[in-house]
Amino acid sequence: MSSAANMDELVAFLVKSLVEHPDEVGIEKRSTGDGTVYEISLHTDDVGKVIGRQGRVIKAIRTLVRAAASVDGSDATVEVIG
Repeated sequence: MSSAANMDELVAFLVKSLVEHPDEVGIEKRSTGDGTVYEISLHTDDVGKVIGRQGRVIKAIRTLVRAAASVDGSDATVEVIG
């Protein structure tokens, strides 16, 4: 299994584990010049859970994803669309 597939699974696992409506989680992967951006769309009730108080949860998710991507020498980040 490729590392890109592992990154996709990591992002999906982290986000779906936090929300009450995991079937409504949509993850779109977009490649940029700097790396990969994962855009997450959620049920409106779950947005606050993924962002967390003062953004602590999304910051932790971004740290994990960036660390996992750095193993391959690439960069990745996560954005919450809503």
